[in-house]
Amino acid sequence: MSSTPPPELQFSRNLLDTFIRAALIAILVYSCYQVFHPFLSTLLWSLILAVTLYPLHRIVKARLGNHDGRSASLIVVLAITVLLVPVYFLGASLTQSVHVAIETVKNGTLHIPPPPASVEQWPLIGPPLYAFWVQSTSDLTSVLQSVAPHLKGFALGLLSKLAGIGAGFLVFMASLVVAGVMMAYGESGHKSAMRIANRIIGPDRSNSFIHLCTATIRAVAQGVIGIAFIQMVVIGLGFVVMGIPGAGLLAMVILLLGIMQLPLPLVTIPVIAFAFFTEGTSLATIVFAVYTFVGGLLDNILKPMLLGRGVDVPMPVILIGALGGMLAGGIIGLFIGPVVLAVGYKLFWQWVDAGQAPVIIDPPESADQVAPQIRQG
Repeated sequence: MSSTPPPELQFSRNLLDTFIRAALIAILVYSCYQVFHPFLSTLLWSLILAVTLYPLHRIVKARLGNHDGRSASLIVVLAITVLLVPVYFLGASLTQSVHVAIETVKNGTLHIPPPPASVEQWPLIGPPLYAFWVQSTSDLTSVLQSVAPHLKGFALGLLSKLAGIGAGFLVFMASLVVAGVMMAYGESGHKSAMRIANRIIGPDRSNSFIHLCTATIRAVAQGVIGIAFIQMVVIGLGFVVMGIPGAGLLAMVILLLGIMQLPLPLVTIPVIAFAFFTEGTSLATIVFAVYTFVGGLLDNILKPMLLGRGVDVPMPVILIGALGGMLAGGIIGLFIGPVVLAVGYKLFWQWVDAGQAPVIIDPPESADQVAPQIRQG
């Protein structure tokens, strides 16, 4: 004859089993995260690129006989080629410039022209800048020796930044390849996303939230890339008209800086200074300076217009999510931030509206209905 344990003991056993299972699940989740963590950034970039490029993938697939693999491979090859060409020319130009500078210093043919007398009259920085410039024209070697200790830390920091940019570029290339694989299996990936969303938020709302996430990613990506392309055309046209050396290469640098959300004055201000130094102060250089400076600020005007297109969420939510995500997580946060904020915004208002009866406001009575009541009164 089997005896059943008392309810208190049975409850204790169930509670202990629950804690053990929860602890095992937590250990499993933590272990999976540790294994998955080195590839997290790459896979997030791959997902963003796959979602952004998938409409183009469907168009190309229809023209290639509905072959997913061929279409995805073609898009990835073209994207890598488009990215590698400006990077190659940029690297070649930098290498040649450094080589010429080193040879000039070795041969002793580097001569700095004397400063104009007007430089000394500049407020605050004029006298020390004039003295430093004069010393550089007469004894450049001693000047370089005096500033070398200060330039060492700057050079090391710059090399570290360049190494980080190079590593990030390689990660982006790998993400493009993985994104091609995701696009090739896009339909099965969409079904998997639907199954996960059905489990988390229910089948009645899963489709709308998946559409919201994909539309937000595409709006941000197309807005960022589109704005960068517009600025490249506008500023690059000014470089060509003004006759700036390497205008095409500088325009490609503008495009890359726009995509990476780096400030364009890093390029435009030195180019404006070069134009004034070589051409002097004239109406053409003043117009070029104003035109280039305004072109570098176009993103502040275009972002509010393009970032929220096609998304069922107010534009300020997308803009705040993009800016806050970029400050918190870098470039990848530019895409994750709007998605998180948009989903949170929709969930908040669905929670507010849940269980509330619609408020019906009676229309105001017309004058014809009010007049008899006044006469009866």
